[in-house]
Amino acid sequence: MHLHRLEKMWLAIGISMLAVFLIVLGTMAFSMGIQPPSEHHHTIDPAKVTETAPFDKPGFQLIGDRHYEAAMVAYAFGYDPATYEVEAGSTVDFTVTSSDVVHGFSIVGTNVNMMIVPGEISHISHTFDKPGTYLILCNEYCGTGHEYMKTTLVVK
Repeated sequence: MHLHRLEKMWLAIGISMLAVFLIVLGTMAFSMGIQPPSEHHHTIDPAKVTETAPFDKPGFQLIGDRHYEAAMVAYAFGYDPATYEVEAGSTVDFTVTSSDVVHGFSIVGTNVNMMIVPGEISHISHTFDKPGTYLILCNEYCGTGHEYMKTTLVVK
C-alpha cells in the first residue's frame, strides 16, 4: 500500500493532535486533583441489609421543619416501604440501597435519577413544591418482574 506524501503528513498531524489532547487532558486532570466523587461513598454488606441501620426499619423520618429522611431498600420487583406522604414544600433526603441486584431509582416528573448497586448506599435530595402523586420507578432492568417495580410518594 502506497500513501501519498500529503496523506502521510495529514495522518501525522492527526495523530499528533490526538496525542497532545490526551496529554493535556491527563495533565490537567491529575494536576487539579480531579477524581470520581467519593465523599459520600458508603458501603454495607448486601447480605445484611435488613440488619443494618437505617435499612433495618425503612421509612420516612421527620428530621426538621418540612425536612424528611427516607431510608429505602430496593429488592426484586419492589421498594420498601411501598408508599410515603409528605407536605408540599418538603425536602426529602433519599438514602437507598439494594439487597440483591442493580436497580434504578427515578422519580417521574423530577430530575431525581440514581443507580442502586447492591452493597452501596446512594444519596439524593429533592424538594417537592407541587402537590400530587409522584411515581418512583426502577429504570434498570432487574429481572422478569421489572415492569412492576414501583412505589409512590404523595405530596399534600
